[in-house]
Formats: sequence, structure tokens, C-alpha cells
Amino acid sequence: MPGHETWTDRQETTTVTVDGHELEVAYFEDGEQQSDDPPVVFLHGIPTWSFLWRDVAPEIAADRRVIAPDLLGYGNSAMRDGFDRSIRAQEEMVDALLDELGVETVSLVAHDIGGGVALRYAAHNPDAVEELVLSNAVCYDSWPVEFINGLGLPSTAEMPDEELDSKLDFAFADGLYDDEGHEEFVEGMKAPWQSEDGKLSLSRNAVATNTNHTTELDYEAIEAETLLLWGGDDVLQPVSYAERLAEDIGDAEVVTLDDAYHWVVEDRPEAYRDRLAEFLKQQGS
Repeated sequence: MPGHETWTDRQETTTVTVDGHELEVAYFEDGEQQSDDPPVVFLHGIPTWSFLWRDVAPEIAADRRVIAPDLLGYGNSAMRDGFDRSIRAQEEMVDALLDELGVETVSLVAHDIGGGVALRYAAHNPDAVEELVLSNAVCYDSWPVEFINGLGLPSTAEMPDEELDSKLDFAFADGLYDDEGHEEFVEGMKAPWQSEDGKLSLSRNAVATNTNHTTELDYEAIEAETLLLWGGDDVLQPVSYAERLAEDIGDAEVVTLDDAYHWVVEDRPEAYRDRLAEFLKQQGS
């Protein structure tokens, strides 16, 4: 369970081109290719970063190569102004990053808007995605939620540190099922947004949420073996959306984890990790 500074120290960086912009992407990588099974790529959502996967990705790396990037505008990836951070642009980033790393086929594990990115990538590249795991993911018209709309206001970039800290406490601490033992998660999730560049980037990330990027998708084009591993008590992305996805994706299973809100990876890390590992082993070679 590395702290956020240790996680940052373990990240690598590369530069990708998205919409003509050269942008730095930070990513965590671990494990080795031990079989024909593809790497497992973990995608986080808003307002998190790859640190979300700190209790999951290193364990999966015992059997598979894992890659967990910070989306553009998040974590330790590019935060400067002047580029698109929508899930369409993040899909392009993933494609460019995988090309940079020499990866042709993947297993995708994604949460929140990372799920929207994964859905787009899987629908547009059905031959490249062997396994797809979505957790409390945005889809159809399920997003953006009111809190994220609020962060997209211009005032976010000029907000006093104490006020932003209070808003992020609400998002992270109050969004957990259990009130105890999550200090590392809360502090780690707030860390990227506590600079002037971070506050501006957070506002730009929020305003870039575009429902059209999931309503336009042909979900039936997805061919990957799919697990919808959902926090069952989430009110932001309720399990009814997982059930709708299961109807449209040909080979999909819904598994709900009780006692878990939107931050299911943090609420139920052991159960999440175990069920994910079981799915990957079942589908693997």
C-alpha cells in the first residue's frame, strides 16, 4: 500500500501526441509478460489519478504486466492549459501510449470516466481488447454528475485552498462507505489538485465531461469478455447502468460488491482485487 509520494516515484513518463499537442503522460508499470495474456491497463476517473489502483495493480502484476496511466490533466501527466481532456481525447491518449509501449492487445480495467474511455476504446478497437472490466463507469447518459459540473465553473481555478480542500474532502471522504482508515486515500487523491496548475487543470477536466461521447457509442460492437464489477450502493453511477450495459454487450457478467459506494476500489479493495484476479485467470490462457 504505497503512499502517493512513493507511487509518484515509481511512475515513468513518456510523450504522446493527441490532437497535434505533444503531452507528457505519467504511468505506473509493473510485472512482466509471462504468457500470451495481454497487459492489464488500469484507467481511473475524475477527480482521481492512477493512485486509485495502488492496492490492486501491484498484486495483479504478480501474474500479468500492468500499466496504469494518469489521464491527461490528472495526477502527474500534463496539466498545462490548452488541450482537450474529454474522454474522446483520453481514448486517443491511450491508443498513443499503447503504441509507444509496443502493446497491441490489452485487458482494460476502468472506473468512472476511465470506464467511458475504456468503452470507447473497446467499441472502436474490438480486436484489440480481450477482457474488459468496468466499475461504476460512466456510460449512456449517466453523467456528468452535479458535483463535477460544479468543479467545471471558472471559479474553481481561483478558489481558496481551504475551500477546494473542503470540496475534495466531500468528494472523497464523504463518498466512502466506511468513515475509518482511509486517510491515505483521501490525502493521495487530493494531492494533485493542491497547486495553482492543479486547480486550473481540475476545472478544465470537469468542463470537458461530454455526455455525447458515450451516448454516441455502439455498445454492441464490443467483443471483449466483460465483467461489470460494481459497487452496489453507488448513487452516482447506480448498478442499473451496469445491468443496461450487460444487455448491450454480448458477453458480460454483472457482479456487485455490497457495502461499497462509488469508490468501490477503496471501499472493498480485497474483494475487488480477488474478483478481478479470478476473472482475469478464468479468461486467460
